[in-house]
Amino acid sequence: MRISKVTPISVAYPEPNDSGATRHLTFCRIETTDGTVGWGEAVTMWPEACRATEQIILGMGELIVGRDVADNIAIWRQLRKHAWWYGFRGGLSHFALSAIDLALWDLKGKDSGQSLLKMLGGPVRESLPAIASTHAFLTMDEEIEKHGRWVQEDGYRGVKIGLGKAGIARLGYDANRDIEFMRRLREAVGPDAWIMLDRGVNCTWDLEHAIRLIRTWEEYGLRWMEEPFEPREYINYKKLRGAVNTMLAWGEREWDADGYREVIDTGAADVLGVDPGRVGGITGSLQIIRLVEQAGVWFNAHAWSGAPVTAASLALSFSTERCLLFEFKPIENPMQHEMVTNPFVHDRGTVGIPPEQPGLGIDVQESVLRKYKL
Repeated sequence: MRISKVTPISVAYPEPNDSGATRHLTFCRIETTDGTVGWGEAVTMWPEACRATEQIILGMGELIVGRDVADNIAIWRQLRKHAWWYGFRGGLSHFALSAIDLALWDLKGKDSGQSLLKMLGGPVRESLPAIASTHAFLTMDEEIEKHGRWVQEDGYRGVKIGLGKAGIARLGYDANRDIEFMRRLREAVGPDAWIMLDRGVNCTWDLEHAIRLIRTWEEYGLRWMEEPFEPREYINYKKLRGAVNTMLAWGEREWDADGYREVIDTGAADVLGVDPGRVGGITGSLQIIRLVEQAGVWFNAHAWSGAPVTAASLALSFSTERCLLFEFKPIENPMQHEMVTNPFVHDRGTVGIPPEQPGLGIDVQESVLRKYKL
């Protein structure tokens, strides 16, 4: 199969797992000379990033028209080298690279008749625990009730909750309130459910505050604390690592293997958040997984966007033994449940080996992308 056309498509859609906030993504549609279509995705987040990424995808697309999709890794290297001036360590160029790379892996699988997971070497496990991953934006009572229900009734093995988000929950700002929330949350989800908390970007913690909170949360079985500080606050991360027992998860704002290597080298990262729609696609993610495996830390897919990234993240998660769980948005949403005819779901807190359809294994409804087009 040879590439004939590369088209970026950005969308704006309401995200029910984020208080109905408008979120933005940029997809990449690559068509081959025989009419086969592959899909990729970049987690661009903001409208201005979408517009800029679209232009980079168009420019990069001109460079790869006529190339064989089987040469996807060589193409990845070509495009990364091409972007040296405006994307040496990441940024907008990596959004474009990620979207193109996912689409090429999708096409490579369709060309060879293999699923992405098969191309990655096959599964190393039969299943993964599934947790509900969402943001806290309702009242404290409502947040506790719904997270308890997702575990007790829907069967999720645990919850990950983003603090400091839009809405009226106001979690992440007051230590006493946050401790009370954790106490009641543990009662609601039961003694065995995993609880992970994410500071979010809207509230700022100093080291003393983080130590007090996490030590108290540990009494209620906090499994890991995500992004307690900003990405480059290495000293705070190192001091916190020595002061608490809870695993620390961070890295989701890194762009490439070099950035993740720096995080690993701090010795303060137990779980690395990796988003194929940001770090250079599947090819970039595989480089990071190799580092994770060498360091003996954990890989966690930051798959909180659209179906192409979810498909890629599932395959990557099943390809390595250094993965603890998989996150699902618990409330149905347009880019997971409308965009494809075969959305990814869990079964009573377990997700099995992804389907063996060629490529990413998704059936994209282009009418949905037109419906939400930016």
